[in-house]
Amino acid sequence: MNLVRAELERLGARRFVQLMLVLLVLAFGVTAATTLASSHRPTAQEIFDAQRAAAAARADLERTHQLCLDRQRGAVLADDVREYVPDDCSEVDPAQMERAPVAADFLHGVFTFAEEAAALLYFLIAFLALFGFLVGASYIGADLNSGGVVNLLLWRPRRMTVLGTKLGTLLGGTALLSVLASAAYLGTFWLIAAFGGRPGRLDGEFWGSLGATWGRGMLLVLLLTVVGFAIATLGRHTSAALGAIAGYLVVWELGARLVMEILEVVKVDRYMLSSYAAALLNGRVEFWDYRACATGSTASCDGLYVVTWQPALVLLLGLTGALAAAAFAAFRRRDLM
Repeated sequence: MNLVRAELERLGARRFVQLMLVLLVLAFGVTAATTLASSHRPTAQEIFDAQRAAAAARADLERTHQLCLDRQRGAVLADDVREYVPDDCSEVDPAQMERAPVAADFLHGVFTFAEEAAALLYFLIAFLALFGFLVGASYIGADLNSGGVVNLLLWRPRRMTVLGTKLGTLLGGTALLSVLASAAYLGTFWLIAAFGGRPGRLDGEFWGSLGATWGRGMLLVLLLTVVGFAIATLGRHTSAALGAIAGYLVVWELGARLVMEILEVVKVDRYMLSSYAAALLNGRVEFWDYRACATGSTASCDGLYVVTWQPALVLLLGLTGALAAAAFAAFRRRDLM
């Protein structure tokens, strides 16, 4: 217990952690102030006009969908259609659309929490993921480089216990900060919507979807925290984690992608970790590759492929676990002097 308390004090006392917390507060403050300044509480007439415009947009979609169906059945000749109608009627089918037009789409200068919360949450998760990775890397990297770990082992000469406590303390602190930051962040924007905009439709479906996104986002934050910690442990320096992530992005995500595009490799995105991170955060991501249908046989061709969060989580957990295991194995055997 004394070791955990000591590590919590060391983590909180680090200047880099304090700097990142200040930047976190500043980023949230600027975002909230900008949103508040650009929003106003809509009048009854504005809401009525927006609802009428949304109803008209939905009616226009239904009319276009019906016109498309009539053309497919031959009830309407293609030459008689005076407007654009897609070949695939599902593109204009209101029942298959991810989201039908709503009043918030036609309210200008009004912040609607139900419509903007998901995008705001993505911004929060991105910042927390960056926070976790950088703090995780610097927390162990600085101690290894300065000899702080050696001093700690003189007090508690059990390497696996010390490193495990450091990682556990880091994950606990990051998780606690993420929960508190999420509550304060989303709560602030809900208050802005309640008094300076519109809350929107906050039903069970909305909160369920937002909660699922938040939960998967917190998993991504913790995974990146472990990755930063593990790479810095393997490289014995904070810069090792920064260099590794920069090298991966440049060499693989950009360079290898370009080479595979030139070689016309099919479904390139399935080889990129960024695709699986996006799938974990969003629940699923869809990709389209025209090369899958370039063989001349289109009967069994499907250029659309989907990555869902379940296999993405398994892959990311496996890679993170492998890095953590390698870091513990190296820490156990290496000379720390």
